Amino acid sequence: MRKLLLPTVIIIAASLLLIRIFYLQVINDTFKLKSENNAIKTQYDYPERGYIFDRNGKLLVANQASYDIMVIPRELKNIDTLEFCQLLKITKDDFIKRIAKAKVYSPRLPSVFLPQLNKSEFAAFQEKIRKFEGFYFQKRSLRAYEVDYGANIFGFITQVNERLIEKNPYYNSGDLIGQQGVEQSYEEVLRGIKGVKYIQKDKYNREIGSYKEGKYDTIAVQGEDINLTIDAEIQRYGEQLMINKRGGIVAIEPQTGEILALITAPSYDPSILVGRQRSKNYTLLYYDSIAKPLYDRGLLAEYPPGSPFKILTGLVALQEGVIDEHTTFVCHHGFSYARGRFMACHGSGPHQLNNGIYNSCNTYFASAYMKTINKYVKPSYAVDVWSNHVKSFGLGDFMGYDLPTGKRGNVPDSKTYKKIYPNGGWRSTTIVSNAIGQGEVLMTPIQLANMIATVANEGYYYTPHIIKKIKGESIDKKFTTKHVTTIDKKYFKPMIQGLYDVYNYGTASSLRVEGIPICGKTGTAENFAKIGGKRVQLKDHSIFVAFAPKDNPKIAIAIMVENGGFGATIAGPIASLMIEKYLRKKITRVDLEKRVLGISLRDQYAKLGGMNEASAIESTPKDSTVKKEIIKIKVDSTKEN
Repeated sequence: MRKLLLPTVIIIAASLLLIRIFYLQVINDTFKLKSENNAIKTQYDYPERGYIFDRNGKLLVANQASYDIMVIPRELKNIDTLEFCQLLKITKDDFIKRIAKAKVYSPRLPSVFLPQLNKSEFAAFQEKIRKFEGFYFQKRSLRAYEVDYGANIFGFITQVNERLIEKNPYYNSGDLIGQQGVEQSYEEVLRGIKGVKYIQKDKYNREIGSYKEGKYDTIAVQGEDINLTIDAEIQRYGEQLMINKRGGIVAIEPQTGEILALITAPSYDPSILVGRQRSKNYTLLYYDSIAKPLYDRGLLAEYPPGSPFKILTGLVALQEGVIDEHTTFVCHHGFSYARGRFMACHGSGPHQLNNGIYNSCNTYFASAYMKTINKYVKPSYAVDVWSNHVKSFGLGDFMGYDLPTGKRGNVPDSKTYKKIYPNGGWRSTTIVSNAIGQGEVLMTPIQLANMIATVANEGYYYTPHIIKKIKGESIDKKFTTKHVTTIDKKYFKPMIQGLYDVYNYGTASSLRVEGIPICGKTGTAENFAKIGGKRVQLKDHSIFVAFAPKDNPKIAIAIMVENGGFGATIAGPIASLMIEKYLRKKITRVDLEKRVLGISLRDQYAKLGGMNEASAIESTPKDSTVKKEIIKIKVDSTKEN
C-alpha cells in the first residue's frame, strides 16, 4: 500500500491539472479575452442607484442623468484644443493638466477627463464629439434629492480614489461610490451591478462590432431600493427648529430601535454636493472649521450628559439596594462633601426618589451615588460594579448602528481612575460629580436617546438602526436582537413615574402638551473649552430627554443644544414640539413653536468663533475668494435666507 500511495497522489494531481488546463483553454476562454484586450474595447454600462424612501414610503433620493467625458490618451489625434476647451468651458492649462493625469493613470485605458456634465452642458459637446478622436462620453446617473434636508443621513456620491481601486477590483477610474451616511453603509445594495460590453477593433483601431457576438457581454442591474426608518416630516421639522442653533437631536422608536430622526445643526442642502460644483462646495464645507456642517453632532459630538444621567444614578442605586423609592435625603440648596466642597442645587428640603427626579435634586443623587460606591470596601471594585450597570444601557462603546461614523463616549471605571490617580487615594467623594452627569462621563446624542428608550422599555433596547427595508433582502439580525440591562424591571416603574411628574410638577411643567402623557428630564451641562491653551468655561449646554406616551411609548428623544443654557429653555421646548408633531402630525402649542423658531444663538457662537478665529483662518486656503465663499456656505448651512 505504501508503494502505491505516492504514484496514486501524482496521478490524481496530474489529472486535476490537465482537466483545469482543458477547461481554461477549450471550454472557458475568458483568459483569451484578456490576452486580446489590445484589440478589444471594454465599455461599461452603469446602472441607476437604488432609490431611498422614508419609513412611510416618501421618496427622498432619486437619480438624474449625467455624462462623463472619457479619454484614452493613446488615441488622441489632431485635436482642435481651442474649440474643445470652448465647448466644455475649460482653460487650455486645465486641458493639459487633465490629459497629463490621464496618461499617468494609463495611456491606453479610459479615464475620466471631465465628470458629471448635466444635459445642457453635454448637449453642445455631443454634436461635435466625432471631431475629437480619443474622447467619448459615458452616461451615468447622479443623485437627485427630492428634499433639502437630511444631508447627514444620506451622505453623498464621489469618485473612487486610486487606493480604493487597488483594494477593490469592482471599481475603475471614474467610478462613483457612496461616502458617509447610508450611501456608504449600503453602497453594495444601492450601487447595483455594472454591465459590460466588449467591442472588437480592427488593425486600424476601428470598431467592427461586438466581440464573440456579445458572448461575454452582461447587462447592468439597477441597485436595490431601500426604506429608511426616518420619518421625513419629523426630520424636516427638527431641522427647522434647530435653525441658528448648534447641536444634535436623535429620536428613536423604543420598541424597535428604529431611528425616527437624526438631526445635526448646522446642516446643508444635500443637492450642493451634486454635479460639477460638488468638489468646490465640499471644499468650502470641509474648511468651515467653526460651524462644522460636515460634522454629525448627533453621532460624533461627545457631551457631559448632565442631569438626565441622574436617571441611571438612581436606577443603579436601587439595583444595588442602597436606596429604595422612599429613602430620604435632605437638601440645603446643595450638597457638601470633601473638606468644604459644595455642589450647588436649586432645591431644598427632604427629597425621595420621585421629587428628587422632578426637582432634579443634586443632593439626592450625589448621596445615592456615594452610597453605591461606599457599599464596597474597595472604591476600585465599586466603581467597576457601577460602570458595568451603566454600560448595560449601551453606553461607553460604539453602539453597532448601521451608519459609518460614531464615537464611544465614556463611562469611567477603575482603569480610568488608575490613570488619573496613579498613586491611588481616590474615593467616592473624589468622583461624585459622575452622579449628576459631569465628571468623566461623556455621551453622544444617539447614546442619550438610546438610554431614554431603554428606560421607556423598562430595561431593554434594540440596537438603533436606520434601515427599515431592503427590497428583496432582510435586515441584519443584530437589529432585532433584544439587549437587556442589569437593572431589574421593577425599578423602572418608580423612575418612570418621577419622569412623568417632571412634566406635572417639575422642571418641565410649562412644557406640557394637552392629552399627551410625556415623561422627560431636563439637563444643563457645564461646558469648557481650551482657547489659547487655557481652559475657559462657556455658556452651558441645554439638554433634554423624553419619551411618550407614558404607557406603550412610541417615541424617545434626546436633544443637545450647544451653549443653549437651561434644559427647559431650548432643548425642552424642542422635545415637546417634536413629540407632538410625530404623534399628532400637527402642533397645538403654536406660541411655543413660534418662540423656538425665533431663538437664535448666532451671537453666542460668533463670540466663540471670534476666540478661535485665528486658528480657523490658518486652516483655510489662503485665497481670499475662498474665504469669502466659506462664510457664505456657513449661512447656507444654517438655512437662512
